[in-house]
Amino acid sequence: MNKFNPRKLQLSKWTACAPTDREKHFLVTKLLCDEEGTPIQVELEAVYSARVAVFDWRELRDSKHWKMGWC
Repeated sequence: MNKFNPRKLQLSKWTACAPTDREKHFLVTKLLCDEEGTPIQVELEAVYSARVAVFDWRELRDSKHWKMGWC
């Protein structure tokens, strides 16, 4: 399990453990929060293709799918 503060995810770097379409490295470009400022989702941008995907921020805690930083 990856441990991190969800409020500090903005511009953090992530590596997919099982890359698809050569998309291995990702950057958190947006942190989507509710009205109270609680993080709900993150917007990840693939470095290779610039494709953007929106995920629940809790998915990044799964160390079987994501690693912190660029490996």
